[in-house]
Amino acid sequence: MSRSIYITSAEGHTGKSTIALGALDTLSHEVKRVGVFRPIARSTVERDYVVELLLEHDGVDLDYDDCIGVTYDDVHADPDAALATIVQRYKAVEAQCDSVVVLGSDYTDVGSPTELSYNARIAANLGAPVLLVLGGRSDQGNGERLGQADPRTPSEMRQIAELALLELREAHAGLLAIVANRADPDSLDEIVSNIATVAPDVPVWAIPEDPYLVAPTVGTIMAAVDGTLIKGDPELLSREALGVVIAGMSMENVLPRLGEGAVLIIAADRTETLLAVLLSQQSAAFPSISGVVLNGGFPLPEPIEQLIDGLKLALPIISTKWGTYDTAVRITHTRGKLAADSQRKFDAALAAFEKHVDREELTSRLDVSKTDVVTPLMFEYGLLSQARSNRRHIVLPEGDDDRVLRAAHTLLAREVAELTILGERFEVMARAIELGLDLSKAEVLSPFDPVLSTRFAEEYHRLRVHKGVTIEQAREIVTDVSYFGTMMVHLGLADGMVSGASHTTAHTIRPGFEIIKTKPDTSVVSSVFLMALEDRVLVYGDCAVIPDPTAEQLADIAISSTATAQQFGIEPRVAMLSYSTGESGSGADVEKVREATALVRERMPELPVEGPIQYDAAADAAVAATKMPESQVAGRATVFIFPDLNTGNNTYKAVQRSAGAVAIGPVLQGLNKPINDLSRGALVQDIVNTVAITAIQAATA
Repeated sequence: MSRSIYITSAEGHTGKSTIALGALDTLSHEVKRVGVFRPIARSTVERDYVVELLLEHDGVDLDYDDCIGVTYDDVHADPDAALATIVQRYKAVEAQCDSVVVLGSDYTDVGSPTELSYNARIAANLGAPVLLVLGGRSDQGNGERLGQADPRTPSEMRQIAELALLELREAHAGLLAIVANRADPDSLDEIVSNIATVAPDVPVWAIPEDPYLVAPTVGTIMAAVDGTLIKGDPELLSREALGVVIAGMSMENVLPRLGEGAVLIIAADRTETLLAVLLSQQSAAFPSISGVVLNGGFPLPEPIEQLIDGLKLALPIISTKWGTYDTAVRITHTRGKLAADSQRKFDAALAAFEKHVDREELTSRLDVSKTDVVTPLMFEYGLLSQARSNRRHIVLPEGDDDRVLRAAHTLLAREVAELTILGERFEVMARAIELGLDLSKAEVLSPFDPVLSTRFAEEYHRLRVHKGVTIEQAREIVTDVSYFGTMMVHLGLADGMVSGASHTTAHTIRPGFEIIKTKPDTSVVSSVFLMALEDRVLVYGDCAVIPDPTAEQLADIAISSTATAQQFGIEPRVAMLSYSTGESGSGADVEKVREATALVRERMPELPVEGPIQYDAAADAAVAATKMPESQVAGRATVFIFPDLNTGNNTYKAVQRSAGAVAIGPVLQGLNKPINDLSRGALVQDIVNTVAITAIQAATA
């Protein structure tokens, strides 16, 4: 049994980086510290982008230089000395980590028929079992062109496995498992069964070819042709190119050949063809292309530049000096790579690994016993897993915000929730395509949908007629995205709503107060932050909604926060915070907390609750031993209830900044159905987490 895993292949271009990312992500959710090591660096000229990708993962905290063993030159000069250096440098990384993902060489060396054998020898000396990656394409490293590699048959995959296993056995390397990557999607089961005949004692998994994972980005193509971006949005250089069209004909013949995600090569002096292609991108009748490469190096005439600028297109237009043939050759030989700047590839890689590899079996075959520590990364992963296990339908009202669209792509790719995005369908989908996002599995609804807006107006009028709301007013109100989304939740068309990336808190939650209302026996809507510290997760409430709660409201907040803690697997031990502990203080503020504590004990006599208590006595076992030695809560509190909004809001921000905690929230509680608010500065990951939280609330309500 080993704590580490050695990922290698029998040839180049098998997609090992995808498997390495999946293995790293899996281990980071089981242990606290995960390392990355590359025994043989790809290049001495530039940094290894795969190592950089893995080091970008939140579960890794290592310097690049520490994670590299030797170079190809070192191996050629003296293989034994190189091996000794590799072992020495690996041991330094291993000493800092609970588990290490070791990524074998990339077959970038010239004339290395024994490269797998040397990788196997390294693995044996590191004591790390091999996760063998087999390439499912017929032309892995021999001039494979964009989109032109044929799938290997199951019998071919078996033959490659047989040869690779022979090399591993001769080097005395242990075999952990086999992954057939980039495999024929129509033959996955047959491929697994064929490989299993030569490796009956280890698990075998097959991951299908994903065109987006192997497609180069427009930015990579720009670099390959020594190009310059002359028009368009630089952010869209991260979009994948799924094909190449050489526009060496008249525009009426070019337009029918446009393909989704294609890059067009157009001679810079064929301006009529260029304009026709650009106009096609403003029409719903044509596919959305990824970019245009103008070859020849000719400058665009000034009137043409003015016309293009007036179209206000975000499509990248790249200029290169090369002729048509050289440009086409450079583009078609450009390979895609899994890099940290491509969110779509990152999501696709993790989603493929999660779907096709048994992660539990993988970790069970390694000596990585699960830690009791809960890091922020582990907690976030737990949120996604919990939401995925019981998927719910969440509505996102802010379809005009790129962060929301990016988060939606991640949520759909990772199968965390079903989604409805509010906005005009053409505009939302067009922007998603521009950003290289796949929202095909999302429902996109206009808040002006005539059928739903009429239904919602009638229901809102019924609910609010006692407040003097007329049917005409209701028709106008429900087309507001927050009201429209809330009505979807109210009428069961969605299980929850997440908004606030571009709207105020009041705009997001006011419809919930009016329409969904509070749960029975709960007088107020309040909030908590889930504070993910380095080794545990705490619940802080209320830090966002009620400025100065009464004793009754404070008791409600404590009870709601207890339920929220339980929803997310946190054992509730409640500290009712004040500036004094026990009977040592007096005054109106302390009495309010004392009264609230009594109300909580009366309503939930089985709940461990302490108050009034100071923060240090609630959180620090040493202080608790002095101030409240007999308490079940003191020094062990997991739910912290603040006496007012001023104290709670400042405390959570202080802990977030000074202790490096990840603050997830605010999570609203007390409503009959879950509505959650986002900060207007929310990052994409914040939105992903909040949707997962909302889905969990809906599933456990």
